[in-house]
Amino acid sequence: MANTYSQLYIQIVFAVKGRQNLISRNKKDEIYKYITGIITNQKQKLIAINGMPDHIHILVGIKPNISLSDLVRDIKSSSSKFINEQKWMNGKFEWQTGFGAFSYGHSQLNNVIKYIENQEEHHKTKTFSEEYTAFLKLFNIDFRNEYLFEDV
Repeated sequence: MANTYSQLYIQIVFAVKGRQNLISRNKKDEIYKYITGIITNQKQKLIAINGMPDHIHILVGIKPNISLSDLVRDIKSSSSKFINEQKWMNGKFEWQTGFGAFSYGHSQLNNVIKYIENQEEHHKTKTFSEEYTAFLKLFNIDFRNEYLFEDV
């Protein structure tokens, strides 16, 4: 797209279906590398990726040539397929339906990167549900608790 200039930074957050703890510590780096490849192949810029056994945070610099929903769909479907092909777990791995997307300015990136990198520290005192609800409130997003999560 000639003469199109943008600076769009989005933190994407989504959970394992049922918020189950299925992303093992010894496999998460392989999963993150695979997701990095998906983002790179879509010609988007991965800035940070990390998570916990039940959810993931991805900070991307996104270009206006792809919709956010399409990018997240591709990340979730391709990574689910990859995880299932590896047969790392009994049963079928799936990501939960939906995702959170939160936008940031360039001056906020260092804080967001540190937040994503320090997921284990944050979750010593806060559950994923508490963290996600706090994001929704911070960004003034209307939500209904009964639609936030699919429980096991």
